[in-house]
Amino acid sequence: MMRAMSSAIAGLKAHQDAIDVVGNNIANVNTHSFKSGSVSFRDVMYQNIASAAEGSTATGMAGTNPSQIGYGSATASVGVDMSNGGKDQTGKPNDCYIDGQGYFVVADGGAAKDESGNTLDYPAGMKYTRVGSLTFDSNGYLTDGNGNYILGVNNSAIGTDGKPTGAIPTTTDAMDAKLKDGHLELADGTAVQPEYICYDPASNTLKNVAFGPDGTITATVNGSAVTLGKAALAYFGNAAGLQDVGNSYYKDTPNSGDAKYFAPGSGETGSLVTGSLESSNVDLATEFSNMIVYERGYQANTKIISVADEMLQTLVNMK
Repeated sequence: MMRAMSSAIAGLKAHQDAIDVVGNNIANVNTHSFKSGSVSFRDVMYQNIASAAEGSTATGMAGTNPSQIGYGSATASVGVDMSNGGKDQTGKPNDCYIDGQGYFVVADGGAAKDESGNTLDYPAGMKYTRVGSLTFDSNGYLTDGNGNYILGVNNSAIGTDGKPTGAIPTTTDAMDAKLKDGHLELADGTAVQPEYICYDPASNTLKNVAFGPDGTITATVNGSAVTLGKAALAYFGNAAGLQDVGNSYYKDTPNSGDAKYFAPGSGETGSLVTGSLESSNVDLATEFSNMIVYERGYQANTKIISVADEMLQTLVNMK
């Protein structure tokens, strides 16, 4: 009886986990770029009542299978469906949908420093998102909807303050040479991390910002059409191995593999579609069906507890 109750309690916990996942999926049905989760169960340890035995014609005894009693179920894993959501057309020119694989690269932490303590032109850490709500802030930096820096290639020399040292150039030759072969590369061939995309608002007036399918960012600066830079996309060999850290951000893990950086539409990444954001990939019909199945499983396990309780009550009342 106690074994039955323990098994039922384990089943309750497993089905509670599943209902929690379904509840989170439904809560995020309208969250941009949300990836739905799913639960798989596993059985847990067993008590051997009788071990397996090999049959023998000499003794006239046939083989016997093991006899075991289990101790319920548990949550084996919570998987994530990394397939793309649909295009939610917002009509905003700064909203970018990734039409394929890839993640925008976002600064996470302060600027990196070299061995001498000098500030470099890229951040110390990075995180990744598929929410392409992009805009330039009042300090001239390209940011996402949460106010964090978007990274890529800036089309101007970067000073130690992290901003361009001169006027924004109109050529993209130097910029295009940096973003290739799965990483960012300086003119001397040195590989570096993605850098901040920014301009100097004190000496440049920015208007009519536009994002191209390949991530190229153009604008009208002081009356002239110029290229500001190019946003980078990160690609992971196992995107399901990324760790969700909240606010639509992911961090790489040992099982996701290292990020490879490409211009949108190159390598394994998709191109950008402006005026749209990625919608959630939650399927409400599937979630409501799963909710009913998990609820019935939860109810069935509570019934086992009730039956075990009645059996114990009968035993206690024996005279």
